[in-house]
Amino acid sequence: MENNDERAQLWDLIKDIKFAMLTTHHEDGRMHSRPMTTQNSELTNDDCLWFFMSRKSESLDDLMRDSNVALSYAHPGKDQYVSVSGIGHIDNDVERIRALWTKFAEAWFPGGPEDPDLALVEVKITHAHYWNVKESKITQLFKMAKATVTGTRPTNLGESGEVRMTA
Repeated sequence: MENNDERAQLWDLIKDIKFAMLTTHHEDGRMHSRPMTTQNSELTNDDCLWFFMSRKSESLDDLMRDSNVALSYAHPGKDQYVSVSGIGHIDNDVERIRALWTKFAEAWFPGGPEDPDLALVEVKITHAHYWNVKESKITQLFKMAKATVTGTRPTNLGESGEVRMTA
């Protein structure tokens, strides 16, 4: 599959999921996840996802110490799940912040795009893995019941794939 096709497929899976769980590493090695809102309206050729974060947060300290992050997207109603690995960093481009700004963000950053507590976090995607079950719930249940009766693993329950972004 061409990288543009993979990028489009990845975006198609995550675009309607409001929140991602962003995972960073604490100083003591523990991993910590927190819900974040993806600010993108599309996934462009830069392969980046964008988030707003508080400059006072422990999360920002984690990111500054270790830029390797993971993002988890889940849409259980559609049986769509995506795990993203990437490199995160802070982007101080005020024009980009303004371009990504939403009224929803104002609840967290009442000072608007120039709020001194606002940090824009860019996550450059390096790898993603997805699971997309397209069969109906009834079909899934039938295939699982059949597998239980026959002692075989259920098959053809959607697709799973990987997307590797170019450096």
